Amino acid sequence: MALTWARVLGWRMQRQLLDPVGDGSVVEVVERMGTVPAWPDAAAELAIGARRAGARKGDAARALAADEVVKAFAFRGGMHLMTPQDAGAYLAVRASSRMWELPSWVSFYELAPADWPRFREYVRDALADGPLTLSELTAALGRSRRYRHLRGIIDSGNDTVLKPLTWQGDMGLGPPRDGEMTFHRLDLVPGWKGLPDLEEAGQTVIAAYLRTFGPAPEQRIHDWVGKGLAAKRPAVTRWIGQLRDRLETVTIEGETALVLGDDLDDLRTASASRAVRLLPGRDPWVMGPGTADAHVVPTARRALVSRTANMVVFRGALAGTWATRGDRLDVGWFAESGRVPRAALEEEATSLSAFLGRPLELASEVV
Repeated sequence: MALTWARVLGWRMQRQLLDPVGDGSVVEVVERMGTVPAWPDAAAELAIGARRAGARKGDAARALAADEVVKAFAFRGGMHLMTPQDAGAYLAVRASSRMWELPSWVSFYELAPADWPRFREYVRDALADGPLTLSELTAALGRSRRYRHLRGIIDSGNDTVLKPLTWQGDMGLGPPRDGEMTFHRLDLVPGWKGLPDLEEAGQTVIAAYLRTFGPAPEQRIHDWVGKGLAAKRPAVTRWIGQLRDRLETVTIEGETALVLGDDLDDLRTASASRAVRLLPGRDPWVMGPGTADAHVVPTARRALVSRTANMVVFRGALAGTWATRGDRLDVGWFAESGRVPRAALEEEATSLSAFLGRPLELASEVV
């Protein structure tokens, strides 16, 4: 099937609840997106809020506090929000790298691969009575002769040793307390299903990606799952092969891409989007295809996105940047994006003002 990029980007905008904006809960948005980058917190709030009519700042934090969503280290070692039901697949793929077994890890953290089962058990026991702040967790490590050396490492600002504990499903991150991150046991979260079989997890993650960010070239799938979740390339190739009976190949203006067969009919009838949306830096909209995708991020503007500038999206592609300064919303509209859609920007400014709970006056300029 031959497609145009305008149609593909329109379909993605619809799939990502950006055109039209959805009316579901925080959980429904996170479920649709698969994962939502959760640092900084304000960006995660806006990424979810931009996909929900009537959203207000703090909705995502309240969903995390209610255990409706979970937070863990996932793509590229960063924190992400996921549903308890879906998180296990992403974490299983991330854990498959077994980074904690690298000689550099063993030497630095003084934990051999054989030490990890007991270390994981110790941390789970420490969290058995409820969430702990980072300092409380490191204090618990300090009470153990075997793990007290880790307290000094973590207190110095290196908390990397804790990431595999989330990858393996032992703990997740909860709401901050007194400015500190907190940790809690994932197996105590309602809906948590644990880590599935790796082969099942790999296929689940790839299918979820294509449902939201497809159609995608096979190499982009490798980048998402391989570079993003540190899965080994042969494994990603195998998982794509195991999905072949569910996949179809399409051509987008001469470029070959994969898509789930179930989505072909929707793609055939999709319309080009004319929506204007204000999205935060690190929004899934750009993290999914990657900043190198010139159909989404013009090559000449890529550096802005790489520096996590807030993004103005028009017709499914980057068309400008935005920032708030006091009670003013400054929009830099790219000259190559055509005429400034003033009315649409005013509507977005009104929505952002309601989300943030303060008035904003729009000021735009062509850059």
